[in-house]
Parts: sequence; C-alpha cells; structure tokens
Amino acid sequence: MLRDILDAVAKGVFPAPDGTLTVVPQTNERDAGVLAFTAHTVVVTDEPAAWVREALAAVDCDPFSAPMNARFLVAFMERTGRTHETIDLVTVAPALAGPPPLALREIRDREHPRVARALSHRDEVRVWETDGGVLALGRGLGGRWEASLEVDESVRHHGLGRQLAVAARHLVPDEHVWAQQSPGNARSVRVFQAAGYRAVGSEALMQHLS
Repeated sequence: MLRDILDAVAKGVFPAPDGTLTVVPQTNERDAGVLAFTAHTVVVTDEPAAWVREALAAVDCDPFSAPMNARFLVAFMERTGRTHETIDLVTVAPALAGPPPLALREIRDREHPRVARALSHRDEVRVWETDGGVLALGRGLGGRWEASLEVDESVRHHGLGRQLAVAARHLVPDEHVWAQQSPGNARSVRVFQAAGYRAVGSEALMQHLS
C-alpha cells in the first residue's frame, strides 16, 4: 500500500486533501516514519493504527499539523525505540533517457564512508564519483529510488550539484527518483529544483537507535 501511494504521488496523484490520516504497515523492519502531504498524512508503522490515532489525539495543536508536531514524533520514538534526524522536504523527478551529463566512476569499495552511510539507510546501493563530487542511489522507503549527493566546497557554485542530481535521473531507467533535503539547506533545495525535482511533501523518517 505504501508503494502504491508513493508511485501515485510521483505521478502527481496525491491522497485526498481532506485532513484525514492513513496508517500503512512498514515494507521492511528498517523503514518507518511520517509523510505529510497537502492536508493528508501517512504514518508508516507496524504499530496498531489505534495507537497512532490515540497518540495524535493527545497532541494539543491543530489536527492538520499534529503528525509532524514534536510531541507526536517523540511519542513515536519512545513507542518504537527509534530516533530521527530532521523533518525533510521531499522531492521527486521522472527518469531521463540516455547517459548522464558528466563522466562518473563507480565506487565499488563497500567500506568507503559514503557507501557505508548509504548502506545504513538504503538497499541496492550504488555510488559514483566525479572530480569534486559524489552521487549515491539506493532503494529506501517503500522501495523507492533515493538520491543523495555531496560536492566539495572548493568546486561549489559551478553547477556540479545540479549535474549530479540530473545524473541520478539518467541512472534510474523507467522509474522516478526521490531526494530529501533539509528545508534549511537552501542551497541543496535549489540544486534539486534546478535539476527538475518537484516538491511533493515532507517526511520524518524514524531510524533505529545505534
């Protein structure tokens, strides 16, 4: 059910903006969290839906914002023994045909720091590098393809981040690619928007405590 929701959102078909809540089971033991779309929230958890609704009812705020309220997120973490880093902006873009717009070298060393980090969050991880930058792709929440990138400070402001974000769209044939950005990281938000990714919602992903 989660994958159906994500596939529809990627195509521009969103859950009904009626202020309601959808609770769906996790597709694997690792991935849980809260996804907020316009006037509709999806909570991904194996906890009972009755508990989710009870915990939300206990949050003293606007019901539309309660699922992303700190009180509910804390209750979620305490209930499940998880933590989360931030509430991210979620963006998505369709795949593009043809080769990437820049030369990439795949990193096959699974101990490489960027590879190791990606493996802790995603499956089927592949990582590429180019002069001054790194691009990682892997299957994350609901099996969707997720991209992340890094650009060396010394080569910033020359369009490399945008090229890497576009490259991700060439490396996921016939599917959409997703990317999350911290809303406060305006530079990253601009990079993905310039690469054709559109904002579709926000999310707080819950991770196991180390």
